[in-house]
Amino acid sequence: MGKHSVWLTVLAIGVSLALLGWALRDVEFEAFLHHVRTVRPWPMIGAVAIATTLFPLRVFRWRLLLKRPDGENLSWLTMWHPIAMGFMANNVLPFRIGEVVRIVSVSRLGNVGLGASLSSVAVERIFDGLALVFLMTVALFTAGIPDEVRIGGVSLTQAATLAGVVSGAALVAAIAVVAFPQQAERLIQLVVPSPKWSAKLVGILEDLRDGMAALRSPVRVLGVALWSVGLWLLNGLSFYVAFLAFDIPVNFAGALLLQGVLAVGISVPSAPGYLGVFEAAIVLVLAGVYKLSDDLGVAYALTYHITTFIPITLLGLWSVARTGLRLKGLRQAAIPQSE
Repeated sequence: MGKHSVWLTVLAIGVSLALLGWALRDVEFEAFLHHVRTVRPWPMIGAVAIATTLFPLRVFRWRLLLKRPDGENLSWLTMWHPIAMGFMANNVLPFRIGEVVRIVSVSRLGNVGLGASLSSVAVERIFDGLALVFLMTVALFTAGIPDEVRIGGVSLTQAATLAGVVSGAALVAAIAVVAFPQQAERLIQLVVPSPKWSAKLVGILEDLRDGMAALRSPVRVLGVALWSVGLWLLNGLSFYVAFLAFDIPVNFAGALLLQGVLAVGISVPSAPGYLGVFEAAIVLVLAGVYKLSDDLGVAYALTYHITTFIPITLLGLWSVARTGLRLKGLRQAAIPQSE
């Protein structure tokens, strides 16, 4: 790690510790322990099982977006191992490095270009954003939350609208790159005066366009959209089932709202596993919106965080052992492509 990376790591850990301290500021230790000790085990096990099931289901959506150069599907295991290793890396390394691990590992295991794998993950993230905004908007109208409720001084309706505009603009830009390749290349050549750099950017654009080929097919776009909504509905269900384990009086719409706020929260720089950010986002919703005690909110957040992160971390380590890939090797594979 260079000096720049060290300082970024220190900053990320500092953010996590500050947010964790904020979440714990009013927690009474005895009350916290009481909530943890009295959790109902079977609903909690069910929540963990649902959350873990989401990871293998992600393969089916990714197969709609990423294929071999000859158009054939990659095998299920070829796509599963990068997903498992990527989420495992997010849990144990800072800066969401798991996204890089997933992109480079599927390129090596599936013999596909880095540009194609990168753009497929980028399109996934766009559809994730749109699905989260859609479900969060539904939640705002069905969870019985007053319009004046704010989180961190921001109206929930305004936050959802802004996120929807950003995600929608990103999707439109991605479709435009696929639908109008010549115009996109001319725009790059116009904006970038250096022929050398414009040629490099055009080459990158061509690689990215290969990975966004799925956007040419309305059927595949619809399939990706439906899978995205389904995956996040299932993820919201895991939060709701965990509510039942703690006897938290919040409905399924509230679970979708919590999920949306959490997705925004974990996008900020943080320590490995989103420590602190994860807990602070959940306490914001449970205490700030639903007026539950901080003790209950922190007990729920820490229990859910730890129990749902353990399975995918172990599965990711198993995939590392099975594939023989190492982070050092993935980094070396990426360097020639970026120089």
